[in-house]
Amino acid sequence: MSATKAGAGRVRLKRLLRKATPERSSKLHPASLLKLARETSALAGEFLAPHWQRTTAVLAKYVQPAVSIVSPLGWIVLGTAVLLFGLGAAYGWAEAKAGGLMAVLLLLIAIGFVLGRSSYGVKLDLARTRVAVGDHAIGSVEVTNTDPKPLLPAALELPVGASTAVFHLPRMRPGQVHEDLFTIPTQRRAVIVVGPVRSVRADPLGLLRRQMLWTEPTDLFVHPKTTALIGSASGFIRDLEGLPTKDLSSADVSFHALRDYVPGDDRRHIHWKTTARTNELMVRQFEETRRAHLAVAVSTNTEEYTSEHDFELAVSVAASIGLQAIREQRNLSVLTQQGPLRTETGRNLLDEMTRIEGRPQRATAVDLARTAADTVPNASVFFLVVGEHVTATQLRRAAAAVPPGIRAFAIRCAHGLDAGKASIGDLTVLSLGNLDDLAIILRKAAA
Repeated sequence: MSATKAGAGRVRLKRLLRKATPERSSKLHPASLLKLARETSALAGEFLAPHWQRTTAVLAKYVQPAVSIVSPLGWIVLGTAVLLFGLGAAYGWAEAKAGGLMAVLLLLIAIGFVLGRSSYGVKLDLARTRVAVGDHAIGSVEVTNTDPKPLLPAALELPVGASTAVFHLPRMRPGQVHEDLFTIPTQRRAVIVVGPVRSVRADPLGLLRRQMLWTEPTDLFVHPKTTALIGSASGFIRDLEGLPTKDLSSADVSFHALRDYVPGDDRRHIHWKTTARTNELMVRQFEETRRAHLAVAVSTNTEEYTSEHDFELAVSVAASIGLQAIREQRNLSVLTQQGPLRTETGRNLLDEMTRIEGRPQRATAVDLARTAADTVPNASVFFLVVGEHVTATQLRRAAAAVPPGIRAFAIRCAHGLDAGKASIGDLTVLSLGNLDDLAIILRKAAA
């Protein structure tokens, strides 16, 4: 099919070239010449496309693998060899030719180190793919010789984030299994890419380096540190009935009082005992309730925090409050300046909190509070988690953005800050310097 298209393209190209002869081209207008040039270019591209595709396929199959094994040092040695041979040929320098020959010999010797093929069965296993900051992350690399012949000692590399671990394999008999254990540091919240495991063949000078991938990479989530809040939130968020309001309703869960019957009232709410005693129809009246819905907004503007540790404390605070809401099966929304996070399950929440990155930005805590109020207008409790550089004026402006009837809290996070409670209008401001004090200050705020 491609040969037929190429043949047709040649015929059309010849016709265009005949049109472009001097006798005819002198009679053509500039617009006609431009049209002819465009058609010629299109036909040339159509004619050359199959050849170009075949050429790139050959290069990708044969040349690319060969070129990819040359290290930067190898390219330097190769370039030096070409330069020395050129100088030797141009000026007759025997020393330059000898130096070029030595460089070529080094490359030829290096080729012998990267030749050959190993046959491994490699299994990368992480005991847990999700750990908290400070927990042990343990994994293993299990290697099996699947070749019918013994394999010589070799080395396997395991990328772990930005670093690389090296495992040395002994001489392995056919079917022999070798296992190495490793531990990954988890001092910081992060998503660490572990793997893929690769075998490496290289010469001692590092001129050539050939590697083969044996496994797929695995993500290790180092979740933020959290603290349990059992019993701390129940003082100010009623789970079953929601939060009663001052608005009265004729039908709800929270009973308020009795009143005289008015035509149109639902007869199911008539209180018959009181009606019999007073000889007048009396109906139940209720307070409107709403299901507890927590909105947690954590600022990712690093200019509002004194240090990276303070920002990590804020992330841990938001994660702890969110986890408690999920445990108690309450509606939850968590937001940052970059948008809302997934909160369907505790795992989703912690995974999303792990991916949060702080950076300097124009959006402040005030902007975040306004966004949260627009995004979650039906929230019953609102938490704004910020750094200590957020001023009282900014907190007052943030509180003004919260709709009336929503209980609002601001938690200022900074290591070494004394736990305390203050008020700015209807906003309760909590100061926190240690994650372990979170349950205590929340109980004080609920009192």
